[in-house]
Amino acid sequence: MHTFRIGTRGSPLALAQANDVRARLIAAHGLKDGDVSITVIKTSGDIIQDRPLSEAGGKGLFTKEIEQALLAGEIDLAVHSMKDVPTVLPDGLVISTLLEREDVRDAFISLKYKTLAEMPAGAVVGTSSLRRAAQVRHVRPDLKVVEFRGNVETRLRKINEGVADATFLAMAGLNRLGLQAKATAAIETAVMLPAVAQGAVGIEIRYGDSATRAALAPLNHAQTALCVTAERAFLAKLEGSCRTPIAGLAELNGTALSFRGSILTPDGRCCHDTARTGVAADAEHMGVTAGAELLERAGPEFFKAVFG
Repeated sequence: MHTFRIGTRGSPLALAQANDVRARLIAAHGLKDGDVSITVIKTSGDIIQDRPLSEAGGKGLFTKEIEQALLAGEIDLAVHSMKDVPTVLPDGLVISTLLEREDVRDAFISLKYKTLAEMPAGAVVGTSSLRRAAQVRHVRPDLKVVEFRGNVETRLRKINEGVADATFLAMAGLNRLGLQAKATAAIETAVMLPAVAQGAVGIEIRYGDSATRAALAPLNHAQTALCVTAERAFLAKLEGSCRTPIAGLAELNGTALSFRGSILTPDGRCCHDTARTGVAADAEHMGVTAGAELLERAGPEFFKAVFG
């Protein structure tokens, strides 16, 4: 077994995820500590802090530089939060492995209010997610939504400083950082459908790197991979990016797969939902047909409004 170099962003959450992969690799193959190293790579998404990411180019901002290092042979594998990964990967790269998924729900965080419903008219919600902003505007058009960038710790600090009355974070990230107590309440998916692949950690490798692919095989969680396949097929059909408020969740119960998807206008005024059930083997097809249904129902004017 040769040595492995893991590429990751440098945020505390990204490092926690990379270290988890490192520990799993070491345990799976009886490696020594020095056999698996971590390389921190600063991405455009980390550098750009002066404007919303939707204005700066979308999803690939958190993966581009890491993928360049992977293609250049500077690292052997990249660890990503799958909700940050574009549906179309650079030529020569593949997501080979999905870890078992964490809690998919969003967390409501506030020092003043217990739930979103409890917030009074005019209260301020901070979020950098177009999806969360659109969902809030859809159910609570009387609230004020403001831009709220930064990693988990930064956003928690902003709440403590009173920059906003409430915000949202992924429960998965809080759990991985041991900060679950910071969540005022977990929001059930019936109330706020999560981002596609939320809570899932994926590992990207060079397509032809059979040694790394084989080493990672014991880490793959087949059920998570199936659900993420359905969700990313839905997203790909909609050509979604950071500029499109899209939510999607697939859930597996035995061999039965259920899927729910949603698209919204950024102002939250218009929302289209879909749901379907099928078998696990049809995961990708379910995602594609769900996306096609919403494309047809929403019509070109909807997407013209979204995409400008």
